[in-house]
Amino acid sequence: MGMLREFKEFALKGNVIDLAVGIIIGAAFGKIVSSLVADVIMPPLGILIGKVNFTDLAITLGTKADGEPVLLRYGAFLQEVFNFLLIAAAVFLLVKVINTARRRMERKAETDPQAPEVPAEIKLLTEIRDSLRNPPAKA
Repeated sequence: MGMLREFKEFALKGNVIDLAVGIIIGAAFGKIVSSLVADVIMPPLGILIGKVNFTDLAITLGTKADGEPVLLRYGAFLQEVFNFLLIAAAVFLLVKVINTARRRMERKAETDPQAPEVPAEIKLLTEIRDSLRNPPAKA
């Protein structure tokens, strides 16, 4: 029964749930970016370079015993490279926005006039500590 309890504690920790949500959203985001590349970016790019569909680009290496061609589908590879580059750029921009927002919040917290007043006891203890660090010089 101990192992079941340990698994339950592990599975219900915040980090595991956050990770699961991140993976699910990441998979959905990957599909959106793949569609953006395949359906929006690549068709005009194909027209610009001569009405070529990148996924159809291939080199015939030979034929199988049944007469079917063996293809080196470099166009599909190029498609996936574009997908990766767009996902990497989107993640970079997202992290950049989050870091900028975090820095702004930290600066605001440092200069916030609404910051709570330091209690008198803390001020007194701070003064005592400082005086013990720097005792007055004896004359």
